Amino acid sequence: MIKVVVFDVGETLIDETRIWSRWADRLGVSRFVLMGALGGMAALDRPHGDAFELVRPGFDLAEEEAAWERDDPHGLRNHFDADDLYSDVRAALAAIRAAGFQVIVAGNQPKRAYDALVAMDLPADSVHTSEGWGVSKPEPGFFAKVATVAGREPGEILYVGDRLDNDVLPAARAGMRTALLRRGPWGYLHAERPQAKAADVIVDDLQALLPVLLT
Repeated sequence: MIKVVVFDVGETLIDETRIWSRWADRLGVSRFVLMGALGGMAALDRPHGDAFELVRPGFDLAEEEAAWERDDPHGLRNHFDADDLYSDVRAALAAIRAAGFQVIVAGNQPKRAYDALVAMDLPADSVHTSEGWGVSKPEPGFFAKVATVAGREPGEILYVGDRLDNDVLPAARAGMRTALLRRGPWGYLHAERPQAKAADVIVDDLQALLPVLLT
């Protein structure tokens, strides 16, 4: 029986549209071009960073982030805030928690994302980032950390995310139950793949989770 529901962050809780739009502006390309490049990377199973290299050959992510911070020290840049939450997040997490399930947020995010997520005062029992843990998805160590902070056996945990490669498949290998969210470019593409059958459930929004949990 599931006791804990763990949520990925990007394109699960956070709508990354504004982040990618600011990146396009920063790189001097149209938003359509960058979004299309990102979709191509998703379809080809290549990391999203390759989209930067495609539109700006020789791109150095660390160098550009440092320059961007110098140019706009008080702006959001490639960060997010509460305005980037998907509209179903608060109500869905609150309902799941009120039904007696432990709610945890844990995704591949830098340490600074922890402060942003905590500041949102989400209806969650704890928030964690990969950089804070020192291990990232899809590494088994990430999911071992999830089980440790949950204080439950892997089979009692449902991991919710928008990707097969980073979320569903490695969580399942760790012995967890999984939900694939059809949200964001990876979510829509991955839900159509044969491997999506590995997910215990495929949902179109977070509100659809509670009925599944109570079944």
